Amino acid sequence: MGPTNDSDRFRWIFTALLGLIAAGGAIDLALDRPTMVWSFHVLFRIGLLAASTGAAAYSCLGCRGSGRKQERTLRELQALSVERDVWRTRTQKFLEGLGEEIERQLKKWWPTPPEHETMLPLLKGHGHERIAARQDESERMVRRHWAAL
Repeated sequence: MGPTNDSDRFRWIFTALLGLIAAGGAIDLALDRPTMVWSFHVLFRIGLLAASTGAAAYSCLGCRGSGRKQERTLRELQALSVERDVWRTRTQKFLEGLGEEIERQLKKWWPTPPEHETMLPLLKGHGHERIAARQDESERMVRRHWAAL
């Protein structure tokens, strides 16, 4: 799987560079044709070669793991999107039913237009003070409309 974002791209480039460093170190060591295998120079090169190879392998495994995590996250996101859409549809139906029931009840009570304007926000849970501010009325008047019902 190839890179899908800047972070993945950086990891793949970093892994490739570490691989090139490891390959270059191995080629350089072979071209040197050292006479003493246990010399500091040879051991140092072998250490660098092992470190860069290990880091490249670790980085490569990390790239593969992050790709799998990203795929899993995308699948979970799609599942949640479906769940959200189902919930939204059900909620919309409930709200429409509630609105119809409120309108039915309001028709039974026969409120005046100002009382009607006051009742709906109250039934939705808004406070007297907020309704008064929205309707540019006093809180006392809003309470009167409600009490008249």
